[in-house]
Amino acid sequence: MADKQCKVTVEVYGESYALKGDLEAERVKMIAALVDAKMKEIAKNNAFLSPTKIAVLAALNLADDYLRLENDFNQIVQMVKEVK
Repeated sequence: MADKQCKVTVEVYGESYALKGDLEAERVKMIAALVDAKMKEIAKNNAFLSPTKIAVLAALNLADDYLRLENDFNQIVQMVKEVK
């Protein structure tokens, strides 16, 4: 969907966000649901934190997940290269 702008409204941690971009609406909804779930998980274990701190912790957790997956991917690519 590179040529067409998609508009979608999502809810993350009780707040609605009207978003516009080149990702498909379903993908944006999946991303928002992931962020929402991570924020709710953090809030459940840390009821005293502000929404801003919950959002930052969620971002840090998701960035850590991303970096771990990127590292795993790079290791797999390296193993495939070695097999060839």
